[in-house]
Amino acid sequence: MSCSMANGIGYKNPYCQGSYYAIREAGYVGIFPLMETTFKLALDHALAETGKSLRSIAIAAGVSYEQLKNLKQGKSQTTNVDDARKVAAAFGVSLDDFYAGQLHSSTAMIAVAGRVGAGAEVELVDAFGKGNGLFHVACPPQLNPHGIVAVEVEGDSMSPAYPPGTILFYSRDALGVPTEAIGRVCVCEDVGGRAWVKHIKPGLEEGTFSLISLNPHHDPQHGIRLQWAAPVKFSLPPEFVKRIE
Repeated sequence: MSCSMANGIGYKNPYCQGSYYAIREAGYVGIFPLMETTFKLALDHALAETGKSLRSIAIAAGVSYEQLKNLKQGKSQTTNVDDARKVAAAFGVSLDDFYAGQLHSSTAMIAVAGRVGAGAEVELVDAFGKGNGLFHVACPPQLNPHGIVAVEVEGDSMSPAYPPGTILFYSRDALGVPTEAIGRVCVCEDVGGRAWVKHIKPGLEEGTFSLISLNPHHDPQHGIRLQWAAPVKFSLPPEFVKRIE
C-alpha cells in the first residue's frame, strides 16, 4: 500500500516519508488558505512578522543556514518534519501555529532538557541544542519562561509529591550549591554526572550533602558531592503534562 493510501496524505495526515505538507481539512487555517500553505510561505511570513533574521533562526533552531536560505530563495517549498519543528520552536510556537501564521502564541514553550532520577540513577546528558530537548511543554502561567529549564522525573523515590513523569521547572545561573538550595527539594547533579531530584541537607563532611527521598521506602544518600543544585520552582503532575512535540 502506498504512503498516500496508508496515511491519507492530502487529507488529514501531514506526514509522508519525512516531509511535512501543510494540507488541512478546514477551508482556512490561520492566515493561509487551504492548499496554499508551504513551509516556505510560513517561513517568509514568520520572518516578516517577527523581524528576525534567517541566520538567527538557523542558529537558534540548530538547522543549516544554507538549507533555510534555499527555502527562502524558492529552491524548495518543504523541509523534513524534525527541522520544521525546530524552526517553529525557534519562533516560540508549535508547528501547527507556525503553519497557521499564528506567531504570537499566548503560551510560551519550554524544552524538557532531560530526566532526573528519583530513585533511578540517571546520567545527565546535555545532547540538545539551545531550545531543543526531549519534547516541549507549555510554560505554566505562574512562571516567567526566561531562564527556566524543565526536566522529567524518573523513578519513585520522591512519590507521592513527584511521581514518575512529573515535569519540574527550575533555573540555574552557575555551578555550586547556593544557600537557598539547602533544606529544599532541588534538581541537582553530583560529581559523577548523575542527575537527581532530592531534598538537600548539609553533609557531615565539608562540601558534602545528604540527598533525602520523600518516599520512606528509599534510604537517604549521605556524603554526596554536588556540582550544582537548583530549587524546584514549580512542578507539573503527569496527568497535566501536555507534550508539544
